[in-house]
Amino acid sequence: MRNPLAEKVVEIKPSGIRKFFDIVSEMKDAISLGVGEPDFDTPWHIREEGIYSLERGRTFYTSNSGLKELRQEVCNYMRRSQGIDYDPLKEVLITVGGSEAIDIGLRAMINPGDEVLIPQPSYVSYEPCAILAGAKPVIINLKAENQFRLTARELEEAITDRTKILILPFPNNPTGAIMERKDLEAIAEVILKHDIFVMSDEIYAELTYKDKHVSIASLPGMRERTILINGFSKAYAMTGWRLGYACGPENILQQMTKIHQFAIMCAPTTSQYAAVDALKNGDEDVAQMRTAYNQRRRYLMNAFREMGLECFEPFGAFYVFPCIKEFGMTSDEFATRFLEEEKVAVVPGTAFGDCGEGYLRISYAYSLENLKVAIGRLEAFVTRLRSSR
Repeated sequence: MRNPLAEKVVEIKPSGIRKFFDIVSEMKDAISLGVGEPDFDTPWHIREEGIYSLERGRTFYTSNSGLKELRQEVCNYMRRSQGIDYDPLKEVLITVGGSEAIDIGLRAMINPGDEVLIPQPSYVSYEPCAILAGAKPVIINLKAENQFRLTARELEEAITDRTKILILPFPNNPTGAIMERKDLEAIAEVILKHDIFVMSDEIYAELTYKDKHVSIASLPGMRERTILINGFSKAYAMTGWRLGYACGPENILQQMTKIHQFAIMCAPTTSQYAAVDALKNGDEDVAQMRTAYNQRRRYLMNAFREMGLECFEPFGAFYVFPCIKEFGMTSDEFATRFLEEEKVAVVPGTAFGDCGEGYLRISYAYSLENLKVAIGRLEAFVTRLRSSR
């Protein structure tokens, strides 16, 4: 029988995150600090709106681009949060999570052989989606000494005459790094100079703890060359609702909508009605969750200092990225032993790119009580490793 499989799909490695979750799901009394999923319930008024839409029989397809009312609320949100104006009918597409927007955005823009610049460590989907779109991924290794921010120099050095898109993954998963306005202005200058485009993944835009998030699309000359991706999973604790959106130039959004139309039809209708309420009435809920995450973030940073574990201070998302190079183990070895000996699951930094070697991703999207138990186990594990050297 001939091989039924596509070579480029077979060659893509499975997500490095899943291995530990499969083990921890079968392990009694284990604690997982690996999933990037809020431990909060979706706020009740948002759930109620979804329930109400079902009670009213709103189980039909929406337009391919999404409910007009939701697209308008997305535009209202972008205007008040970033000062960017989008046309709800032509420049907004509602997608099945931010992940779909990443996928179809790359497919709509890439020709075979085009290069996509991907700063790493970063979200696991960027590189596979680039490959599936026919692009050549070009990795930019972010550095701890730069607080895992992308510098203009690093960007300049990675650009070739085949470069078409820069993926900008900030606030960053897994490091929690952010880009401030001055950082983005330097990046924008290089982008304009080389006439390339940006896919800005801003799913954690509402979860910053130092300054308010700044979108690169808000800078002069960048709106017309940026696909801005966001969604409801992280800020509104709506992971299972599977809803995201893309904003950008009409000519690009038209082609993204075409792919979305043939592959998906439309995002879930119930989720869209709930999301309208989230954008209209969810600011206070987001603020409360952000305050709770910040408390957990500060607790973890203090705990790392007390146990002498090196970790740069993250100011975005809900992850910390401590360094474990002192122990002479790979990230995978450390995470595996930590799970086996202390029953705590964390994610090896290499799940997010080779330059994540020597680091772990720990999510603080968990209760403070669980974090305290897990960090107590981490301290015992680290102490044991140091005493055995």
